[in-house]
Amino acid sequence: MILITYRTAVPADIPACLEIKGRVLEKTFSEAAFQELAVATETWRRRVRDDSFPGVVACSGGEVIGYCFGEKMTGEIVVLSLLPEFEGLGVGRTLLRMVADAFRDRGFGKLFCGCPTDRTSRAWGFFRYLGWKPTGKRNAADRDIMEFPLR
Repeated sequence: MILITYRTAVPADIPACLEIKGRVLEKTFSEAAFQELAVATETWRRRVRDDSFPGVVACSGGEVIGYCFGEKMTGEIVVLSLLPEFEGLGVGRTLLRMVADAFRDRGFGKLFCGCPTDRTSRAWGFFRYLGWKPTGKRNAADRDIMEFPLR
């Protein structure tokens, strides 16, 4: 049986989060991309430290295996990512619920996220399965905006 624990993300988690993102996207990074990644890492760390980008990480065997972060000012779920070998265990759902609960506690009545426009994508199906509703609008990145009421 796989033991998975959850906790509030801290700045030291960000390199592991970016590594997961790279593994999930199966990207190889050029030197320029590594330099951009260093800037992104420091920005993400700062935003976690100042609580403008709150999040939760899932861990197994002492290692971060997934994460979810939201934008404190808007209620946008900015990123949810999980290593493929931990899919289907309820980890993504739990991460999203924990972040949603934190936003509810901050006074938000709903959350939103940008999903791929491809309705056959895993992300689109995942959010729809959990009750998120498409708004019919697109964000600046041309992704479908979905909303979720917090009750």
